[in-house]
Amino acid sequence: MKILIGCEESQTVCKAFRKKGHATFSCDILPCSGGHPEWHYEMNIDNVLHLDWDMILAFPPCTHLCSSGARWWPEKRADGRQDAAIDFFMKFVDHPCRKKAIENPVGLMSSIYRKPCQIIQPWQFGHGEVKTTCLWLYGLPKLKPTKEVEGRHQSCWRMSKSKDRARLRSVTYQGIADAMANRWG
Repeated sequence: MKILIGCEESQTVCKAFRKKGHATFSCDILPCSGGHPEWHYEMNIDNVLHLDWDMILAFPPCTHLCSSGARWWPEKRADGRQDAAIDFFMKFVDHPCRKKAIENPVGLMSSIYRKPCQIIQPWQFGHGEVKTTCLWLYGLPKLKPTKEVEGRHQSCWRMSKSKDRARLRSVTYQGIADAMANRWG
């Protein structure tokens, strides 16, 4: 399959699908940190979204949509950041690709668009972490937990402030990436 992983600079999901033999490409406005620039489009996703994809997995930024930042929503609504984030999310919803998944944390899209098809946690896929993750699925089955583990840490939320904090918090856990590739690839 020819697969686009949207808004992924880490290439974690991209590499998991590549291991399964798929022609998979990541796309992000940031340079890739996954070590394979030959599999990465460093550009606005609009430049490649129109290509013929068999599957699209999208990880749109959650900064202006997630419930953890709800106290800033009035400000973000007023200056247009939230509307722009909603429009960007809906770009993937409205795309005609038959097989697609959109990932985002619990937030605004569950009420203004619709409830997610599935909610997963890293601890269901081998990582003793809590990071509630919503999946909106189209033409794809739900993920099946692969390795439930003990531990319910919130290290993602407790990361110290740094210039890389947002990028590091957005990286998909390897166990979840592998489950996506095994189930959908």
